[in-house]
Amino acid sequence: MTTLNPRRIVLPSGLLGSWRRLPLLDRWMLGELIGPLVFGVAAFTAVSLSVGAVFELVRRVAESGLPLDVALQVLLLELPSFLVLSFPMATLMATLLTYSKLSGNSELTALRSVGVPTWRMLVPAVVLAVAMTMLTFGFNEAVVPSTLSQAEATLSRAIGRAVAGEQRDNVVYSKYGRVELPDGSTERGLTHIFYAQRFNKGVMEDVTLLDLSRSAHRVMLTADRARWSSRDAQWEFLDGQVVGIGSSGSEAITSARFDRYLYPLGNQPLKVAKLPKDANEMSIGQARTAERLLRESGDLRAARKLRVRIQEKFSFPAVCLVFGLIGSSLGARPHSRRSRSQGFGLTVLLIFGYYLVAFSFSSLGVKGTLTPLLSAWMPVLIGLGTGLVLVRQASR
Repeated sequence: MTTLNPRRIVLPSGLLGSWRRLPLLDRWMLGELIGPLVFGVAAFTAVSLSVGAVFELVRRVAESGLPLDVALQVLLLELPSFLVLSFPMATLMATLLTYSKLSGNSELTALRSVGVPTWRMLVPAVVLAVAMTMLTFGFNEAVVPSTLSQAEATLSRAIGRAVAGEQRDNVVYSKYGRVELPDGSTERGLTHIFYAQRFNKGVMEDVTLLDLSRSAHRVMLTADRARWSSRDAQWEFLDGQVVGIGSSGSEAITSARFDRYLYPLGNQPLKVAKLPKDANEMSIGQARTAERLLRESGDLRAARKLRVRIQEKFSFPAVCLVFGLIGSSLGARPHSRRSRSQGFGLTVLLIFGYYLVAFSFSSLGVKGTLTPLLSAWMPVLIGLGTGLVLVRQASR
C-alpha cells in the first residue's frame, strides 16, 4: 500500500489552515483528484471549443475578413460557456480515473482491511462534486450570459451587424387573447402579430402590425417607424398606412395613409427587443422576465419552453454531483483499474447516455407532457439513484 501522502497543493494562508484540519484520508484523496480534474477541464474545453467556436471563427477570418485580434477576443469571451460544459464531464473523468487507479493498486482494498467503509472513501469525491456544482452554477449565472452577449456584440460590430440590446433585426411579438367571431361570441386565439425589420436604439423600423382580434374585420398597419410613447401609453406609428380587410379578403374596406397613428398594444414588443434571443445568453432574472412577457402575451407554448430552460439552469450544475457519485462508485469497485484512454472512452459513453435521457425529458417538458420542474430534475434524480445503487454494489 502507498503511504497516505497528500500531494503538495499551494493554498492561500487562510485556506491552508482549513486544509490542514482535514483528515489525512480526505487530503490524500483530494490531492489525487485535483490532477485528473484539471486535465479533464483542459481536455474537454479544448475539444468543445475547437468544434463549437474555433472552426467558425477561422472560417470568418478566411472568408469574411474578420480581423484576427477580434476573432481572438471573441474566442476568449466564448471560453466561459465552454468551461461550464466541461466541468461536469471533467468531474466524471477525474473521479472515475482516480478511484480506478487506487482500486487497481489495491490501495482501496488496504483501506477496507483497516475498517474504512467504501462510502467514507467516496466522501472527498462527493465534496469535490458539490464544489464543482457551485462553481458551475456561479459561472452559468454570473459569467456566461454577460460574456456571450459581449462576444455577440463584438462579432456583430466587426462584421457590421446590429448589436444586441441596442439594435436587433427581425423583432417578432405575438399576442394572444379573446378573438371576436362573426356571431358575436369569442374564443381564445392569436389577436396581434407585431413585426419590425430592425430595432435601433428604441425605434422600430419597417414595422407591420396585424390586428386579428375580430375575425370578420382584419386590420393591417404598416409604418416606416414606430416608437413607444410613455406619455400616451401607446405605440406611435409614423409615416405609414392602415388597411382594413374583410373576412373573405376579397376587397379592402378602408385604406388611409397617416403621418402619426397611436395604437394601444402595450410595450411588450419593446421589452422583447431588448432581451437576448437565446436562453443561454440570459441570466435567470432575464429568463423569468422573458417568460412573464410570453405568458402575458398568451403564447403559452413558448412560455412553457422557457420555464423548462429556467429549471434547467438550476438542474444543469447538479450534473457535477451526479457524475461525481457515478464516477467514484464505478472506480471504487475492487480491481477496477482503467487507463486514461479507457477512462476517457467510458466517460464519453456515460455523458452521451445521460444527456440523451436529459434531452428526452426536456422534450417532454416542452410538449407539456411533464411539468418543467419534473422534466428538468428527473434526469438528475435518476442519475443520483443510479449512483447510490453503484455505491451499494461497490461496498459489497
